[in-house]
Amino acid sequence: MVSVRDVAVDARVSVGTVSNVLNRPEKVAPDTVAKVHASIARLGFVRNDAARQLRAGRSKSIGLVVLDIRNPFFAEVVRGAEERAAEHGYSVLVANSDEKQQREATHLDLFEEQRVAGVLITPVEEALPRLERMREHGIPSVLVDRESHDSRFCSVAVDDVMGGRIAAAHLLDQGRRRLALVGGPAALRQVSDRLRGAQDAAAERGVGVEFIASDALSVEEGRRAGERILARGPADRPDAIFAANDLLALGLLQSLVMTGDVRVPDDIALIGYDDIDYAAAAVIPLSSVRQPAALIGSTAVDLLLGTDHPADEHVLFEPELVARASTQGA
Repeated sequence: MVSVRDVAVDARVSVGTVSNVLNRPEKVAPDTVAKVHASIARLGFVRNDAARQLRAGRSKSIGLVVLDIRNPFFAEVVRGAEERAAEHGYSVLVANSDEKQQREATHLDLFEEQRVAGVLITPVEEALPRLERMREHGIPSVLVDRESHDSRFCSVAVDDVMGGRIAAAHLLDQGRRRLALVGGPAALRQVSDRLRGAQDAAAERGVGVEFIASDALSVEEGRRAGERILARGPADRPDAIFAANDLLALGLLQSLVMTGDVRVPDDIALIGYDDIDYAAAAVIPLSSVRQPAALIGSTAVDLLLGTDHPADEHVLFEPELVARASTQGA
Protein backbone atom coordinates (compact mmCIF):
# COMPACT_ATOMS: atom_id res chain seq x y z
CA MET A 1 0.00 0.00 0.00
CA VAL A 2 1.31 3.41 -0.97
CA SER A 3 1.93 5.67 2.03
CA VAL A 4 2.18 9.43 2.56
CA ARG A 5 5.94 8.94 2.94
CA ASP A 6 6.11 7.28 -0.50
CA VAL A 7 4.33 10.28 -2.02
CA ALA A 8 6.72 12.66 -0.26
CA VAL A 9 9.78 10.81 -1.60
CA ASP A 10 8.38 10.74 -5.13
CA ALA A 11 7.47 14.44 -5.08
CA ARG A 12 10.72 15.37 -3.29
CA VAL A 13 8.91 17.21 -0.50
CA SER A 14 8.44 16.59 3.22
CA VAL A 15 5.75 14.38 4.74
CA GLY A 16 4.34 17.53 6.35
CA THR A 17 3.98 19.17 2.95
CA VAL A 18 2.03 16.19 1.60
CA SER A 19 -0.22 16.34 4.69
CA ASN A 20 -0.85 20.03 4.11
CA VAL A 21 -1.68 19.41 0.45
CA LEU A 22 -4.25 16.80 1.52
CA ASN A 23 -5.78 18.75 4.39
CA ARG A 24 -4.83 22.45 4.08
CA PRO A 25 -3.86 23.07 0.42
CA GLU A 26 -4.31 26.83 0.79
CA LYS A 27 -1.10 26.88 2.89
CA VAL A 28 1.00 25.35 0.10
CA ALA A 29 2.33 27.00 -3.06
CA PRO A 30 0.24 26.08 -6.16
CA ASP A 31 3.26 24.57 -7.96
CA THR A 32 3.96 22.30 -4.99
CA VAL A 33 0.30 21.29 -4.76
CA ALA A 34 0.37 20.30 -8.45
CA LYS A 35 3.60 18.34 -7.98
CA VAL A 36 2.21 16.40 -4.99
CA HIS A 37 -1.04 15.58 -6.80
CA ALA A 38 0.97 14.35 -9.78
CA SER A 39 2.82 11.93 -7.46
CA ILE A 40 -0.45 10.84 -5.88
CA ALA A 41 -1.86 10.02 -9.30
CA ARG A 42 1.32 8.29 -10.47
CA LEU A 43 1.63 6.09 -7.38
CA GLY A 44 -2.10 5.42 -6.92
CA PHE A 45 -2.16 6.75 -3.35
CA VAL A 46 -5.52 6.51 -1.53
CA ARG A 47 -5.89 8.55 1.64
CA ASN A 48 -7.14 6.85 4.81
CA ASP A 49 -10.06 9.08 5.82
CA ALA A 50 -10.94 6.93 8.81
CA ALA A 51 -7.51 7.39 10.34
CA ARG A 52 -7.53 11.09 9.50
CA GLN A 53 -10.87 11.59 11.22
CA LEU A 54 -9.71 9.71 14.31
CA ARG A 55 -6.61 11.88 14.56
CA ALA A 56 -8.80 14.94 14.21
CA GLY A 57 -11.08 13.64 16.98
CA ARG A 58 -14.18 13.41 14.80
CA SER A 59 -15.92 10.92 12.55
CA LYS A 60 -18.55 10.98 9.84
CA SER A 61 -19.99 7.68 11.10
CA ILE A 62 -22.97 7.04 13.37
CA GLY A 63 -23.24 3.85 15.42
CA LEU A 64 -26.62 2.11 15.50
CA VAL A 65 -27.28 -0.78 17.91
CA VAL A 66 -30.50 -2.77 17.36
CA LEU A 67 -31.99 -5.59 19.38
CA ASP A 68 -32.33 -8.11 16.55
CA ILE A 69 -31.25 -7.40 12.98
CA ARG A 70 -33.25 -10.44 11.80
CA ASN A 71 -36.44 -8.59 12.68
CA PRO A 72 -37.66 -6.72 9.57
CA PHE A 73 -38.87 -3.91 11.82
CA PHE A 74 -35.29 -3.06 12.76
CA ALA A 75 -34.18 -3.46 9.16
CA GLU A 76 -36.64 -0.69 8.28
CA VAL A 77 -35.35 1.45 11.16
CA VAL A 78 -31.83 1.01 9.74
CA ARG A 79 -33.01 1.94 6.26
CA GLY A 80 -34.60 5.15 7.51
CA ALA A 81 -31.50 6.05 9.51
CA GLU A 82 -29.11 5.34 6.62
CA GLU A 83 -31.09 7.43 4.15
CA ARG A 84 -31.28 10.43 6.46
CA ALA A 85 -27.62 10.13 7.53
CA ALA A 86 -26.50 10.03 3.90
CA GLU A 87 -28.29 13.33 3.28
CA HIS A 88 -25.92 14.89 5.80
CA GLY A 89 -22.76 13.14 4.64
CA TYR A 90 -22.70 10.47 7.37
CA SER A 91 -22.57 6.69 7.19
CA VAL A 92 -24.24 4.31 9.65
CA LEU A 93 -22.40 1.42 11.33
CA VAL A 94 -24.99 -1.19 12.31
CA ALA A 95 -24.48 -3.55 15.26
CA ASN A 96 -26.78 -6.30 16.55
CA SER A 97 -27.02 -6.84 20.32
CA ASP A 98 -29.17 -9.96 19.85
CA GLU A 99 -30.98 -8.88 23.04
CA LYS A 100 -27.78 -9.55 25.06
CA GLN A 101 -26.35 -6.91 27.39
CA GLN A 102 -22.75 -8.08 27.05
CA ARG A 103 -22.88 -7.91 23.28
CA GLU A 104 -24.44 -4.46 23.51
CA ALA A 105 -21.61 -3.31 25.79
CA THR A 106 -19.00 -4.68 23.38
CA HIS A 107 -20.52 -2.72 20.49
CA LEU A 108 -20.60 0.48 22.53
CA ASP A 109 -16.94 0.02 23.46
CA LEU A 110 -16.04 -0.38 19.80
CA PHE A 111 -18.03 2.69 18.76
CA GLU A 112 -16.32 4.73 21.45
CA GLU A 113 -12.89 3.55 20.27
CA GLN A 114 -13.82 4.60 16.74
CA ARG A 115 -15.03 7.99 18.00
CA VAL A 116 -18.28 7.86 16.11
CA ALA A 117 -20.21 11.10 15.79
CA GLY A 118 -22.98 9.63 17.93
CA VAL A 119 -24.89 6.48 18.83
CA LEU A 120 -28.46 5.43 18.11
CA ILE A 121 -29.48 2.54 20.33
CA THR A 122 -32.39 0.33 21.32
CA PRO A 123 -31.04 -0.75 24.71
CA VAL A 124 -31.52 -4.25 26.06
CA GLU A 125 -32.18 -3.03 29.60
CA GLU A 126 -30.70 -0.07 31.46
CA ALA A 127 -27.85 1.38 29.39
CA LEU A 128 -28.09 5.04 30.47
CA PRO A 129 -25.04 5.05 32.80
CA ARG A 130 -22.86 3.70 29.97
CA LEU A 131 -24.32 6.20 27.52
CA GLU A 132 -23.76 9.02 29.99
CA ARG A 133 -20.06 8.20 30.16
CA MET A 134 -19.89 8.26 26.37
CA ARG A 135 -21.66 11.63 26.34
CA GLU A 136 -19.05 13.01 28.71
CA HIS A 137 -16.45 11.90 26.15
CA GLY A 138 -18.20 13.84 23.40
CA ILE A 139 -20.34 11.05 21.91
CA PRO A 140 -24.08 11.84 22.17
CA SER A 141 -26.78 9.17 22.07
CA VAL A 142 -30.41 8.89 21.02
CA LEU A 143 -32.67 6.13 22.34
CA VAL A 144 -34.54 4.42 19.51
CA ASP A 145 -37.84 2.55 19.91
CA ARG A 146 -37.52 3.36 23.59
CA GLU A 147 -39.34 6.22 25.30
CA SER A 148 -37.30 8.26 27.75
CA HIS A 149 -37.98 11.27 29.93
CA ASP A 150 -34.32 11.73 30.85
CA SER A 151 -33.24 15.26 29.88
CA ARG A 152 -29.72 14.01 29.06
CA PHE A 153 -30.86 11.96 26.08
CA CYS A 154 -33.18 12.44 23.14
CA SER A 155 -35.50 9.58 22.30
CA VAL A 156 -37.83 8.51 19.52
CA ALA A 157 -40.38 5.77 19.99
CA VAL A 158 -43.95 4.66 19.53
CA ASP A 159 -46.37 4.76 22.45
CA ASP A 160 -46.23 1.06 23.32
CA VAL A 161 -48.70 1.35 26.17
CA MET A 162 -51.20 2.74 23.68
CA GLY A 163 -50.24 -0.02 21.26
CA GLY A 164 -51.03 -2.64 23.89
CA ARG A 165 -54.37 -1.00 24.57
CA ILE A 166 -55.22 -0.92 20.86
CA ALA A 167 -54.40 -4.61 20.41
CA ALA A 168 -56.34 -5.79 23.46
CA ALA A 169 -59.32 -3.54 22.72
CA HIS A 170 -59.51 -4.94 19.20
CA LEU A 171 -59.54 -8.52 20.51
CA LEU A 172 -62.19 -7.64 23.10
CA ASP A 173 -64.29 -5.96 20.41
CA GLN A 174 -64.33 -9.33 18.61
CA GLY A 175 -66.00 -10.86 21.68
CA ARG A 176 -62.87 -12.48 23.12
CA ARG A 177 -62.54 -12.79 26.90
CA ARG A 178 -59.59 -15.13 27.58
CA LEU A 179 -56.67 -12.95 26.49
CA ALA A 180 -52.98 -13.84 26.60
CA LEU A 181 -49.88 -11.87 25.71
CA VAL A 182 -46.87 -13.82 24.44
CA GLY A 183 -43.54 -12.00 24.70
CA GLY A 184 -40.18 -11.70 26.33
CA PRO A 185 -37.74 -11.25 27.80
CA ALA A 186 -39.99 -9.45 30.29
CA ALA A 187 -37.16 -7.00 31.07
CA LEU A 188 -37.51 -5.44 27.62
CA ARG A 189 -39.33 -2.13 28.04
CA GLN A 190 -41.27 -2.67 24.83
CA VAL A 191 -42.72 -5.95 26.13
CA SER A 192 -43.61 -4.60 29.59
CA ASP A 193 -45.24 -1.47 28.14
CA ARG A 194 -47.32 -3.45 25.63
CA LEU A 195 -48.40 -5.83 28.40
CA ARG A 196 -49.37 -2.90 30.65
CA GLY A 197 -51.48 -1.34 27.93
CA ALA A 198 -53.23 -4.63 27.22
CA GLN A 199 -53.91 -5.17 30.92
CA ASP A 200 -55.36 -1.67 31.28
CA ALA A 201 -57.75 -2.17 28.36
CA ALA A 202 -58.81 -5.60 29.61
CA ALA A 203 -59.33 -4.42 33.19
CA GLU A 204 -61.76 -1.76 31.98
CA ARG A 205 -63.96 -4.60 30.69
CA GLY A 206 -63.54 -6.80 33.74
CA VAL A 207 -61.14 -9.39 32.31
CA GLY A 208 -57.46 -10.19 32.77
CA VAL A 209 -54.50 -10.88 30.50
CA GLU A 210 -52.38 -14.00 30.95
CA PHE A 211 -48.66 -13.45 30.35
CA ILE A 212 -46.90 -16.28 28.49
CA ALA A 213 -43.17 -15.62 28.62
CA SER A 214 -40.78 -16.28 25.75
CA ASP A 215 -36.99 -16.19 25.77
CA ALA A 216 -36.79 -13.98 22.69
CA LEU A 217 -38.94 -12.12 20.18
CA SER A 218 -38.44 -14.63 17.37
CA VAL A 219 -40.37 -17.00 15.11
CA GLU A 220 -38.79 -19.98 16.88
CA GLU A 221 -39.97 -18.77 20.28
CA GLY A 222 -43.42 -18.18 18.83
CA ARG A 223 -43.56 -21.80 17.68
CA ARG A 224 -42.53 -23.02 21.14
CA ALA A 225 -45.17 -20.85 22.81
CA GLY A 226 -47.77 -22.23 20.38
CA GLU A 227 -46.78 -25.78 21.25
CA ARG A 228 -47.23 -25.04 24.97
CA ILE A 229 -50.66 -23.58 24.32
CA LEU A 230 -51.71 -26.57 22.19
CA ALA A 231 -50.65 -28.92 25.01
CA ARG A 232 -53.50 -27.53 27.09
CA GLY A 233 -57.07 -28.69 26.76
CA PRO A 234 -59.31 -26.55 24.52
CA ALA A 235 -61.14 -25.06 27.51
CA ASP A 236 -57.85 -23.98 29.12
CA ARG A 237 -56.50 -22.19 26.07
CA PRO A 238 -56.81 -18.45 25.50
CA ASP A 239 -59.36 -17.45 22.87
CA ALA A 240 -57.20 -14.50 21.80
CA ILE A 241 -53.44 -13.97 21.72
CA PHE A 242 -51.54 -10.69 21.49
CA ALA A 243 -47.96 -11.38 20.42
CA ALA A 244 -45.39 -8.76 21.42
CA ASN A 245 -44.11 -8.62 17.83
CA ASP A 246 -44.95 -10.04 14.42
CA LEU A 247 -42.16 -12.62 14.41
CA LEU A 248 -43.63 -14.22 17.53
CA ALA A 249 -47.09 -14.00 15.98
CA LEU A 250 -45.94 -15.75 12.79
CA GLY A 251 -44.38 -18.56 14.83
CA LEU A 252 -47.56 -18.88 16.86
CA LEU A 253 -49.63 -18.98 13.70
CA GLN A 254 -47.51 -21.82 12.32
CA SER A 255 -47.90 -23.90 15.48
CA LEU A 256 -51.60 -23.26 15.92
CA VAL A 257 -52.70 -24.16 12.39
CA MET A 258 -50.20 -26.95 11.69
CA THR A 259 -52.18 -29.70 13.47
CA GLY A 260 -55.53 -28.59 12.13
CA ASP A 261 -57.00 -28.75 15.67
CA VAL A 262 -57.15 -24.95 16.05
CA ARG A 263 -58.79 -22.55 13.65
CA VAL A 264 -57.55 -18.97 13.48
CA PRO A 265 -59.45 -16.78 14.21
CA ASP A 266 -62.50 -18.95 15.01
CA ASP A 267 -60.94 -20.71 18.01
CA ILE A 268 -58.06 -18.34 18.74
CA ALA A 269 -57.75 -14.82 17.37
CA LEU A 270 -54.18 -13.60 16.90
CA ILE A 271 -52.65 -10.13 16.60
CA GLY A 272 -48.99 -9.11 16.33
CA TYR A 273 -47.03 -5.87 16.58
CA ASP A 274 -44.88 -3.89 14.08
CA ASP A 275 -46.81 -4.72 10.86
CA ILE A 276 -43.77 -6.03 9.00
CA ASP A 277 -44.24 -6.97 5.33
CA TYR A 278 -44.57 -10.67 6.15
CA ALA A 279 -47.67 -10.00 8.30
CA ALA A 280 -49.92 -9.28 5.32
CA ALA A 281 -48.35 -12.14 3.33
CA ALA A 282 -48.99 -14.86 5.93
CA VAL A 283 -51.19 -17.82 4.97
CA ILE A 284 -53.79 -16.22 7.26
CA PRO A 285 -53.08 -12.49 6.94
CA LEU A 286 -51.98 -11.26 10.34
CA SER A 287 -53.57 -8.38 12.19
CA SER A 288 -50.94 -6.12 13.70
CA VAL A 289 -50.19 -2.82 15.41
CA ARG A 290 -48.18 -0.71 12.97
CA GLN A 291 -45.09 1.30 13.88
CA PRO A 292 -43.55 3.80 11.41
CA ALA A 293 -40.18 2.05 11.41
CA ALA A 294 -38.34 4.04 8.72
CA LEU A 295 -39.62 7.31 10.18
CA ILE A 296 -38.30 6.28 13.59
CA GLY A 297 -34.84 5.75 12.08
CA SER A 298 -34.75 9.04 10.17
CA THR A 299 -36.08 11.01 13.14
CA ALA A 300 -33.42 9.49 15.39
CA VAL A 301 -30.71 10.79 13.04
CA ASP A 302 -32.36 14.23 13.03
CA LEU A 303 -32.31 14.26 16.82
CA LEU A 304 -28.69 13.17 16.96
CA LEU A 305 -27.49 15.78 14.47
CA GLY A 306 -29.73 18.49 15.87
CA THR A 307 -31.61 18.94 12.61
CA ASP A 308 -34.67 21.05 13.45
CA HIS A 309 -34.85 19.52 16.92
CA PRO A 310 -33.73 20.73 20.38
CA ALA A 311 -31.03 18.80 22.20
CA ASP A 312 -33.37 17.03 24.65
CA GLU A 313 -36.48 16.33 22.58
CA HIS A 314 -38.53 13.17 23.04
CA VAL A 315 -40.57 12.19 19.98
CA LEU A 316 -43.46 9.79 20.56
CA PHE A 317 -45.42 8.49 17.58
CA GLU A 318 -48.87 6.92 17.87
CA PRO A 319 -49.32 3.30 16.72
CA GLU A 320 -52.05 2.25 14.30
CA LEU A 321 -54.26 -0.84 14.23
CA VAL A 322 -54.16 -2.90 11.02
CA ALA A 323 -56.94 -5.49 11.21
CA ARG A 324 -56.75 -8.56 8.97
CA ALA A 325 -58.10 -12.11 8.80
CA SER A 326 -56.28 -13.47 11.89
CA THR A 327 -58.71 -11.59 14.13
CA GLN A 328 -61.71 -10.90 11.92
CA GLY A 329 -62.07 -13.98 9.74
CA ALA A 330 -62.60 -13.98 6.00
